[in-house]
Amino acid sequence: MNKKVLVVDDEKSIVTLLQYNLQQAGYEVLTAADGEEGKNIALKEKLDLIILDLMLPKLDGIEVCKQLRQRKLNTPILMLTAKDDEFDKVLGLELGADDYMTKPFSPREVVARVKAILRRAQFKYEDEITEEDESEFIRISGVKIYPERYEVYYEEELLELTPKEFELLLYLAKNKGRVLTRDQLLSAVWNYDFAGDTRIVDVHISHLRDKIEQNTKKPAYIKTIRGLGYKLEEPKPE
Repeated sequence: MNKKVLVVDDEKSIVTLLQYNLQQAGYEVLTAADGEEGKNIALKEKLDLIILDLMLPKLDGIEVCKQLRQRKLNTPILMLTAKDDEFDKVLGLELGADDYMTKPFSPREVVARVKAILRRAQFKYEDEITEEDESEFIRISGVKIYPERYEVYYEEELLELTPKEFELLLYLAKNKGRVLTRDQLLSAVWNYDFAGDTRIVDVHISHLRDKIEQNTKKPAYIKTIRGLGYKLEEPKPE
């Protein structure tokens, strides 16, 4: 079954261009011309990816992203912006977007980015997990990560993580005790160069801390190593 992608943009030429190129790449494509319509389709359809423009009629992309995440919809979101504005990009990521691209862009670049995002989220769509897989997990104190099931539990409670948050936590866990620079995390989790825009890492680290730390101002799991990056470690007993 083909992956299903929703394109939300009010510029008809961009919608037509993306729809054609995504269909040529083998994706099923739905479209919406405003934020309200896009949100309703996203809540109704079982989607694999949403391409969401920032500037939209009725509801802008930031608000759509915010409302979808509030409804616990974890479908990956690729945000498009005509502005080369770091505030917009970071705000979008803070509200739950997984990635962004700045207009103008080439259709080939968008298709490549879509493939990369879906590849990172593929564990959510694979076959049923075998009994052997069920027992395979990574435990770090009260955090339990099931790589094959794409699930994370904190104190036995299932957490709601976006695909990118999961990938970041899993990579940190596999490198427990190692100091990882922001550039290393960008390369490993995002798979391509963000031209030094390491705020993306900081935003996702903040999201993870909100979900697994008792006190985000004094994190026990994800430590900031000043001037270098981050390290995941076992919490020390108080």
